[in-house]
Amino acid sequence: MKTRKVLLVVLIALMASALWAGGTRENVPSPGGALPIQMVCRLYEQPPDMDNFYWRTFQERANVKLDVTWIPSADFTTRLNLILSSGDLPEVLGADYRNNAGFIRAVQQGAFWDLTPILGDFSDYPNLRDNSAPDSWKTSRVLGRNYGIPRTTSQWQGAPLVRKDLFDEAGLPMPTTMTEFLDGLEAIRRRHPDMLGMALKDNLLISDGGFLGGFGGNDPYFNDEGGLVWSRLTPAYTKYLAFMREAYARGLMSREYAVMQPTQAVDYFQGGMAIAFIHESARWCYPFQVSIREKTGNQNAEVMYVPPLVGDPGMYVGSISLGWNDSFYISSRVPREKVLQILGYFDSTATPEFYELSTYGVEGVHWTRDANGNRVTNAQRDRDLGQTNPWQVLPGYYYAYQKIDSTAAPESYNERMRNIFDEQMFATRNKINPFQIINSARWAQAWPRFESNWLSQAAQFVSGQITLEQYQAYVDTINRDPDMRAGYREFAEQYREIFF
Repeated sequence: MKTRKVLLVVLIALMASALWAGGTRENVPSPGGALPIQMVCRLYEQPPDMDNFYWRTFQERANVKLDVTWIPSADFTTRLNLILSSGDLPEVLGADYRNNAGFIRAVQQGAFWDLTPILGDFSDYPNLRDNSAPDSWKTSRVLGRNYGIPRTTSQWQGAPLVRKDLFDEAGLPMPTTMTEFLDGLEAIRRRHPDMLGMALKDNLLISDGGFLGGFGGNDPYFNDEGGLVWSRLTPAYTKYLAFMREAYARGLMSREYAVMQPTQAVDYFQGGMAIAFIHESARWCYPFQVSIREKTGNQNAEVMYVPPLVGDPGMYVGSISLGWNDSFYISSRVPREKVLQILGYFDSTATPEFYELSTYGVEGVHWTRDANGNRVTNAQRDRDLGQTNPWQVLPGYYYAYQKIDSTAAPESYNERMRNIFDEQMFATRNKINPFQIINSARWAQAWPRFESNWLSQAAQFVSGQITLEQYQAYVDTINRDPDMRAGYREFAEQYREIFF
């Protein structure tokens, strides 16, 4: 799998006050043994017991003592902005700077260490250099500099998940187009009127679940003066909302979709009460399937991700991530000596060994091998590790099928899922949305003035309370705003410098 080589350039003159000259890594031993690190990290599930067997083992092997404040993902942006405004930063902050004016402002004001001169040519940090996602050290730069250590994740995660057994039961093939997808859900709902068509883990107005790609929404759209228009305010995004409006009108979405919590959506699907699940990776197919069989007694239940659905001609549902999710930023208040120690921790854990440990746990406790030598996990693994928590505190190791493999599934199942993924050509049919990379300080300052009202207007359009013409007229007023247009010009300039 190949990714486009990109080069991020400086947007704004560097204003940080925490710069230092020089820098090769020094192997500074931790006084008194394990290195204490205070961290803030994103949480996608229940807070872990940091004193259980896995977390004790991890910290012993990494020679650290972690003091982690876990913030639920749904509240993360709000809490992050509170942290930034207070100035009370942890030693290490795991966060995403993109399109967050407050974060960029904090960087400009010197809140974090500029790691560029310390990392240098990475000769002292070979694991961070060799085991991170392709191009992640370029695409994760802030204002053209490496302030953060990207937390590596897979670029590929699959597509909407569906109950394949219900399609089979209705005599329907797996959908290959977005129209077939909605038609299939509606046909199944006629047979099972008590079921929800689509359960949405994330707000469809914030995260499009890959559907935007089916309307060309991952391609750039320029206005009359050559500015690159924010993706949610393009004709492609309006087409996507119209698609969701149709799904809503056909009764395929919960009437409370805008306020449905992620845990509620998960409960709907794994409890057998929804036909499709949006915004989740393919690695959940197996555990969802097991749960549905247990809760419904239907041993034929089968969960599968749909092929890349065709929307407009030549356009496919899905997208490619940058291969990182959040980065680790070190507060400028941390002494230089400890910065080097923290970087030593990150480099020493960006290895296959720590990827295996953070994914499966400890052999003999969390997993064993069967007669064929395949790894078999147990319930203790799920209790101690959960699903994503261990990955939130270390930079990770790049594995392309990280979001395709299930730790609960037999190796033969995972191999089948990888083969299906490759055969359906997800990697070549999906595109990176340029707004995963580019950013604009002018746009980041202007957009908050419109965001809440836009969310309201978009929700009203999806639910049929306003017409397409009314929604489009509102979008046009935003796109005519001088500050937004200035931001679009900055987007376009950066896009040309990165992609051409």
